[in-house]
Amino acid sequence: MEYESAKALFAAAGMPLYEQQYCQLQAYLKTLAETNEKMNLTAITEPAEVWAKHFLDSAALLCHAKLPTGASCIDVGTGAGFPAMVLAVLRPDVQFTLLDSLQKRVCFLEQTAQLLGLGNVRCIHARAEEAARQPELREQFDFATARAVAALPVLAEYCLPFVRVGGVFAAMKGPSEPVEPAEQAIVTLGGGTVQVTDYTLEQAGARRLVQVEKCRPTPEKYPRRSKQIQQKPLG
Repeated sequence: MEYESAKALFAAAGMPLYEQQYCQLQAYLKTLAETNEKMNLTAITEPAEVWAKHFLDSAALLCHAKLPTGASCIDVGTGAGFPAMVLAVLRPDVQFTLLDSLQKRVCFLEQTAQLLGLGNVRCIHARAEEAARQPELREQFDFATARAVAALPVLAEYCLPFVRVGGVFAAMKGPSEPVEPAEQAIVTLGGGTVQVTDYTLEQAGARRLVQVEKCRPTPEKYPRRSKQIQQKPLG
């Protein structure tokens, strides 16, 4: 995709895209495609689709959530780096931690951050439920996000323990994801006010962003083990 086309794609969603950012994202696209031939990172491989369904979709978080200057953000279960790697390109003032349970993906992310010249990215290999018990990570972040297919009660238990009191957990979801089944889990984990934003990206479809304010520390017994989280979601 040429710069003018990518710029127009972002502009249609109300976002600027500068030439340096475009070049970084194009480099990201190239290394993603090359690595994807050897390791399964994404089922979306056509360049225009990557721009719309990965890059733009990730970037749209900045239109609907507030990331203060100098904030710290953790992307839980980042996979191929969405949304955090894209956000790191667009917001060099924010410090991003990319957390993933697969070492091969973490190596890819580290190499990609170096390739793109991103000094605001660190990558951690760990399971979320274990990392959230580490003192250097637990309740240390202004913002936690996840762009995952897990149900909201499950995501909340994985993510809210990372967020400091006063911070925000933002779940990037599909348009039909209900919030009500997660309300009790959110309260149990220290969450408070919930804000739901529905929006549509012209080439990527309908989206829902669920933002949860952290108003109390997460009780020490959470998160539980992964099997418990998956089989018996809080409710």
